[in-house]
Amino acid sequence: MYADSHCHLNFPELSANLVSVLDLMRANEVGMALCVGVNLEDFPQVLALAEQHDNLYASVGVHPDYEGVEEPDVARLVQLATHPRVVAIGETGLDYFRLTGDLEWQRERFRTHIRAAREIGKPLIIHTREAAADTLRLMREERAREAGGVMHCFTETEAVAQAALDMGFHISFSGIVTFKNAVALKEVARVVPLERILIETDAPYLAPVPHRGKLNQPGYVKHVAEEIARLKGLTADEVGAASTQNFRRLFGV
Repeated sequence: MYADSHCHLNFPELSANLVSVLDLMRANEVGMALCVGVNLEDFPQVLALAEQHDNLYASVGVHPDYEGVEEPDVARLVQLATHPRVVAIGETGLDYFRLTGDLEWQRERFRTHIRAAREIGKPLIIHTREAAADTLRLMREERAREAGGVMHCFTETEAVAQAALDMGFHISFSGIVTFKNAVALKEVARVVPLERILIETDAPYLAPVPHRGKLNQPGYVKHVAEEIARLKGLTADEVGAASTQNFRRLFGV
C-alpha cells in the first residue's frame, strides 16, 4: 500500500472529479492521502474532505506564497488543529522564487506556524524554495525539532537534507524525482534513509513520469515509489510499505 503525504484535493482541477480520483487511488493501492491546507479561507473545504472520507486527512496552514489572505496567529492555528482529522500544521515555510522585496512577513508567518506546531504537538509540513539557508535557520531558532515534520517536495541538496534529518525531519519526494534531468535529486534519494522517506504527488501539480505534463493525482504516487526503489535497489512494495509506516508514525494515524 502507498500513502500520498501531500496533495490538494480541494483544488478545482481535482474536486470536480473526486469520485474518479478516489477510484484511481484504490485501483493503485494508495490507501491514504493528506490534503494540505494553503490558506485559512479554503481550510473548511480541506477539512470536509477529511471528515467525509476515512482515508483522507487534513492539515492547516498558510502557504508562504499567499499574500492578501487571512494572516494566522498561533492561537488560530492551534484552535483549528485541535480537530482530530487535522494531523499537521502547514504547509508553511519560505519561498524566495516567486516573491521579491522585503519578505520579513514571510519569515514571521513561518515562525508562527512553528510555534503553533510546538504548542499543539503536531508535525510541520515545510515548503522551501530558493530559501534553504533561512528555512534551516528559522527551524533551529524556533526549535522546530520539538514538533518534527517533513520537508515536502524536496528539491534541495544533500547537505540541506542532512540538516533537516539532523533536526528529526522526514524528506518527502514528489514526481520530480522521476524526471530525467533531476540527477542531483536522485542522488539525494539514494542517501536518505528509508525510514525517513515519505512520497507525495503535490497533486494537481508535478505529475511523475510517465504522466509528466498531465494533471497529477494521488493514484500516481506509486511511480514515485518505483523510482526511489530503483535508486535504492529495492522493490516498489518495500518502499511503499516503509513510506506508509513512516506516514502513520509521523502523522499519528
